[in-house]
Amino acid sequence: MGRAVMVGRGPTGAGVLVLSLLIILTTESCRAQKGDGCGPTVLGPISGTLSSLGYPRTYPNNSVCEWEITVPRGKRIHFRFASLDIEDSDCQVNYLRLYNGIGPERSEIVKYCSLDLKVNEQIESSGNQVTVQFMSGVHHNGQGFYMSYSTTEHSDLITCLDKGTDFPEAEFSKYCPAGCLTSAKEVSGTIPNGYRESSPLCAAAVHAGVVSNSEGGTISVVSSKGIPHYEGTLANNVTSTGGTLSNSLFTFKTNGCYGTLGLESGGVADTQLSASSVWDWRTVTGLHVWGPSGARLKKTGLPWAPSQSDQQQWLQVDLKREKMIAGIITTGSTMREHQYFVSAYRVLYSNNGKQWSAYSEANSIQDKVFQGNVNYLHEVRNNFIPPVEARFVRINPTSWHQRIALKLELLGCQVRWTKTRLFTPSRNSPHPASTKCPPHAGQTTHTPDIRNTTMPPHVGKDLVLIAILVPVLVMLLTALILTAACACHWRNKKKSSEGTFDLPQWDRTDWWKSMKQLLPSRMMEMEDSIRYSTSEVGRLSGRSAVPRLHAEPAEYAQPLVSGVTTLGARSTFKPDEGPDPGYSDPNLYDAPVSSDVYHSYAEPLPASGSEYATPIVVDMGCHPSGGSALNQPCTVRSFMGSGPTSLLTRTDSGQSEGSAYDTPKNANEQTTPTEDLTYQVPQKSNHKS
Repeated sequence: MGRAVMVGRGPTGAGVLVLSLLIILTTESCRAQKGDGCGPTVLGPISGTLSSLGYPRTYPNNSVCEWEITVPRGKRIHFRFASLDIEDSDCQVNYLRLYNGIGPERSEIVKYCSLDLKVNEQIESSGNQVTVQFMSGVHHNGQGFYMSYSTTEHSDLITCLDKGTDFPEAEFSKYCPAGCLTSAKEVSGTIPNGYRESSPLCAAAVHAGVVSNSEGGTISVVSSKGIPHYEGTLANNVTSTGGTLSNSLFTFKTNGCYGTLGLESGGVADTQLSASSVWDWRTVTGLHVWGPSGARLKKTGLPWAPSQSDQQQWLQVDLKREKMIAGIITTGSTMREHQYFVSAYRVLYSNNGKQWSAYSEANSIQDKVFQGNVNYLHEVRNNFIPPVEARFVRINPTSWHQRIALKLELLGCQVRWTKTRLFTPSRNSPHPASTKCPPHAGQTTHTPDIRNTTMPPHVGKDLVLIAILVPVLVMLLTALILTAACACHWRNKKKSSEGTFDLPQWDRTDWWKSMKQLLPSRMMEMEDSIRYSTSEVGRLSGRSAVPRLHAEPAEYAQPLVSGVTTLGARSTFKPDEGPDPGYSDPNLYDAPVSSDVYHSYAEPLPASGSEYATPIVVDMGCHPSGGSALNQPCTVRSFMGSGPTSLLTRTDSGQSEGSAYDTPKNANEQTTPTEDLTYQVPQKSNHKS
């Protein structure tokens, strides 16, 4: 980094001209910035930040500073102003100028001289080199200026003072320049909870570990509803403060490589921890060993402490395999009675445990010294940007309070072999020579980190499309299969229902049969009985053509009706089970039916009786049941007396006074006497009315 050329203060007028000539004539091996009016500055090969001395307070009188910026060939530079406040009483000696080029051949781009000037447009160069010149004479007002630059490929460049409230979008992406820790704006909040909307975006991104202060970079921001309380922490050389409820907050998307690597959880065994030395402290209560096994974050007890405190001490972690290491969290002793902690340290890494490289920031050849703890209790996080790929990690304390004492956790993830490995700078690694000199930083900068974020890694549009289409296709295929199965099932049921004498489909199911037991008897008799007229029965060729109807037993018998026979599900008469052997009489009904009135039901079955009721036997011929024919007329009388309502209807051939019921016949037209008459068959009457 080139040294700053301090030019003495002088009077206005001719004195200022002398100061300008001194600046132009001064030559150095690396011309980055020169003069006595330069404020905190970071000049990087891609982006950077410039400010006047004392900003945001008033800049000094009779001061001058020049910055020479060079970016890679073929690229151009554009500038964005965060603040421009230069007293305009005498614009000959108070101004800010931008030039195309460096040296005597440069040409002016623009000149500013005004108080509280709002410059919304970007100022763009014509080449890859720009000179920025700030000069002041005697003045009474004005804060000076604060500006950022980047190559023109980053058209979404913002300044270090832009806050979350300046962007109303729910999600957006911007480019932060290098050097935003030079801003004096306060950051409130931390990850993973988020940052207050009033926090400067780029400084919060450095605190979160999304970008490096020395390089800058693109940030992806997500805004959401605020929370009641914001926590303050120290991370990457940025101290955030606590805060109360706000309307909204913002956080950042990351690549997700910020998980813990096993020290706190125990995934790293004690045998994987080693140290240069161990402090064995003997007291009256015994021997206290401050060994490396105690160097686990959040573990109670003694931390690691070396036998003596010097810069040759180290604590080593063996991860057993190469991993991507993205950051580190440290604490002190965490013991009130021993308030020891490490305030600064270096990080070394190796893949074989023999050849070691010290971590350094991009565009730097010096070992990076990380800011450590500021007390013995609270955690401090530092990130590696870019991450390093290594198996062994060593922590080398460079400064401490009272004595060295340390607890830690490493952050990172498994090596992603499918992706291009990240560049890991080391002491011997060549650095890009995109500028004539390395970047200059007015303040110490530190690499950022993010252990956790509230946003998951970005998912590609192709993956989102697949995640939507696959379930939809599966659902459509399932619907087609179910539709085809239902159609096939319905067609089979329709075929099986043909030739069932118009019985409802639901009447033939076991479910309906079981439900009929719960319905009233008369309702079931009305709904479930199947009737056949004598004309329909007469067309049947024989007994085998009569359908076999099975019915559930019921409490009462069905009445026998002349002309129309009803056999319902609640009949107590035993259903026809087929013709007896040798029986071939095609005339199913050969006896006339009486027109007298009978009671509608037989007597109820006894509680312990047989399955079927005793048949009602009426001797229509007035002779013993063993007789062979009906020879005598006889009047059929009601069992319970005459009733006003007749339940017997006329047959198709008319009503006869001599109707009777007979017993079944055998093949020789002879009646077969039996003691157990299980059914009665009405016979066709030969009596003419």
